[in-house]
Amino acid sequence: MDALVSLRSAIASKQPITFLNAEKEPEASLANAVFLLLPQPSQAGPITLAKSTPTRLRKPNHTQTDPNAHPADFYALDAVYLAWSLREAATAEYMKSVRDSGIGITNMVAITEKQSVVDWLERRMDSHPNIVPLQGSSSSAQEAPQKKRYVVDTRDLEAVKRIRANEVELKDRNAVLCGSKTSDFSGIRALIQARIQKLREAQAASAASMSSSTGPPSRSGSKSPSQKHRQAHPIIMISSSPTALITMWNVKKFLQDSEFVDSTTAKARAAEENTVREDVVVFYRKRTFIEPGGRETETQVKYFVVDGIEALNKFGADPWERVVCVLTTGQAWQFKPYKWSEPRELFHRVKGFYISWTNDPPNPKVKDWNVTELKIDPNKRHLDKSTVAQFWKMLDSWIGTSRPNLLT
Repeated sequence: MDALVSLRSAIASKQPITFLNAEKEPEASLANAVFLLLPQPSQAGPITLAKSTPTRLRKPNHTQTDPNAHPADFYALDAVYLAWSLREAATAEYMKSVRDSGIGITNMVAITEKQSVVDWLERRMDSHPNIVPLQGSSSSAQEAPQKKRYVVDTRDLEAVKRIRANEVELKDRNAVLCGSKTSDFSGIRALIQARIQKLREAQAASAASMSSSTGPPSRSGSKSPSQKHRQAHPIIMISSSPTALITMWNVKKFLQDSEFVDSTTAKARAAEENTVREDVVVFYRKRTFIEPGGRETETQVKYFVVDGIEALNKFGADPWERVVCVLTTGQAWQFKPYKWSEPRELFHRVKGFYISWTNDPPNPKVKDWNVTELKIDPNKRHLDKSTVAQFWKMLDSWIGTSRPNLLT
């Protein structure tokens, strides 16, 4: 009995496929199963096949035609079944199930061809390029694609002619970038020059102020106001709520490395490494500054993260002068011990962010607050970089306008 035909018939029967152990008794998981019980149409009874049975579905870049003689070149029955059973699962979930089932990465149906295999199994395709035909059977003829004579639609033909008549031929990549009008960027140049001039004047004023200060440095080692000014690193406040997506366990990984790790997972890793939870998290971020002369300078900016007033009070008499943003979960109790406990006043004085899942509905509580909503996808980690980049772009803009002294 052919494994692929049996699996295809079992799927068409709309009956559940059962796992069996070595004694052919029901088994809960595919990893512990030895056989698959495949129901068939009502006229025939179910078929029992070993889950390791090689199918006629050939792996990419292989040329063998006999799965029994070369089983390593073909997918086993359990790998094909798993691809079908997880046809709607996300890539991360599919990869996890492959590992849990014991199939292995090299023996799983590749993600790039999973959908086409599912289409064949569910009879949306009559043939598949990697399925070897049955030898000496009429089934191979049934699986072969039926070629039909193509008849040109006259309306489509006329539409194509009209499109081609209006096409503009592009000779090279530079022609694509050239428009029909000449752009004048003199206004932008003047704007940038004005900003550079202001930076130069500020730098000159600062140098004059330092040179005019009287008296030698204090022997006690106390630092001048300008030195204290340069050490005023920004502080980020986050919520201490256990339901927050960003906590003290994963905030450094998120804001410094642009990667979201679930807070529970991050906490468990810290426990394995015997890492104690700190009430202040410190991380560094690379930033590029343009000097008055136009030269770019890369530097490391230091940030502090706290989730409570007790930790914030460690930063001096008025640490709120250094708080640049607050991450909220939409719960107003978070702000009660703050210097500004009313959300509208708080987010008038600091930059606010509300972080939620992409599939979460809008939160009506934050609608009237001056906060920016950022979305984190539960499964797509490649989107984290763009989310974090958006966070820093908006925060840098706010600091540059409201707290420029914290950018130096």
